[in-house]
Amino acid sequence: MALDMKPFDAKSAPKISDKDFEQLRDYIYNVCGIYFHSSKKYFLESRLARRMEGTGCKTHADYYQFVRSPATGRSELSKLLDEITTNETCFFRNMPQLNALENKFLPEIVAAKGKIGFKKLRIWSAGSSSGEEAYTMAMILLEKRQTLLKDWIIEIVGTDINETVLAQAREGVYNSYSVRNTPDYYLKKYFKEEAPGKFVLSPEVKKLATFSQLNLYDDNKMLFMKSFDFIFCANVLIYFDTSSKSKVVQHFYNNLQPYGYFFVGQSESLHGVNDKFKTVHFPGGFTYNK
Repeated sequence: MALDMKPFDAKSAPKISDKDFEQLRDYIYNVCGIYFHSSKKYFLESRLARRMEGTGCKTHADYYQFVRSPATGRSELSKLLDEITTNETCFFRNMPQLNALENKFLPEIVAAKGKIGFKKLRIWSAGSSSGEEAYTMAMILLEKRQTLLKDWIIEIVGTDINETVLAQAREGVYNSYSVRNTPDYYLKKYFKEEAPGKFVLSPEVKKLATFSQLNLYDDNKMLFMKSFDFIFCANVLIYFDTSSKSKVVQHFYNNLQPYGYFFVGQSESLHGVNDKFKTVHFPGGFTYNK
């Protein structure tokens, strides 16, 4: 279908009909498991307006065909997903969780793996956004390099569906808001303030983490995310309905080592989603293991 690609004023975007909303909502859901309840109709409408402006589509029906087109769909879907996913994060976001990792769960796993002589630690930050969570763990582990983790191989993998934030993660440059919770010790040791409010992460931290695009709803790609000691997935499951959550969480279960731990956000829970995990409490929070 030929589309008029003249500049489009987002303010003049048509209201989305129930039919178009359901059609686009269902398409997004089938692709990545993100579900928009009817109460989120205005949110999706506003995000679609930006993409309609970018593509020149005049109607939601035109945009639906555009995003599904073999010629334009793959690129456009990536841009649409960038619009509809929120990426609020910061360094050292959940201190009770990080303290438990450092002081309880990390020594426990190191001892277990050390007994069999397998000195390799794998951590997955799922929904890593612009990298703050993955790099926070990298800094914590670097502090153990001469003691607990001496001679250990450390792999930290960050994944996200949003290509824009992944590019930011690889760059490793942050603003004052991102580092607002960072303890002074870590801020002075692992960042360089090149300009007021511009903090550049040290190469030593960056080389511990790799980042790649991943749709958690993609069964084939999730099969390759194997053998993790820790999986962090904070404030990601909120995007999914119960069915999607169950599917994604089962992948996490399969990809976690038998003695590993699975962390979610402070306000999230696996209750009613997956009964294979056991809840493990620690001061200020909880995690899950098999």
